[in-house]
Amino acid sequence: MAKVLNGYSRYFNIKYQRIGPLWESRFKSVLVAADEQLLHLTRYIHLNPTSAGLVKNPEDWEYSSYNQYINPQEKKSERFCEYSELFDLSPKQYRDFVDDRKSYQKEISIIKKALIDDYLG
Repeated sequence: MAKVLNGYSRYFNIKYQRIGPLWESRFKSVLVAADEQLLHLTRYIHLNPTSAGLVKNPEDWEYSSYNQYINPQEKKSERFCEYSELFDLSPKQYRDFVDDRKSYQKEISIIKKALIDDYLG
């Protein structure tokens, strides 16, 4: 990831004759040590557009894999996200799991926005 970000920054700075970083902070990664942690991370990611106020429901965000988690009738050949070997949840259980934290994550986002300058979401 660092090579991609640094390479693009160099290209952009040369093209527009500027100096300095393009990104606010460094790329951060975290080791996902357990399936349960991965499950909670997927929920957090799927709720980000709703927390930021971009959409009302996570299924409304067209750039997300959320609909593939909750719509099993979608053709296998058109799916790009396969999680069945990682989580033992039905699509309805996953939807309920996500919906259970929707308002909480939105509240946390509002609090962060009030406390942190330039917080986006």
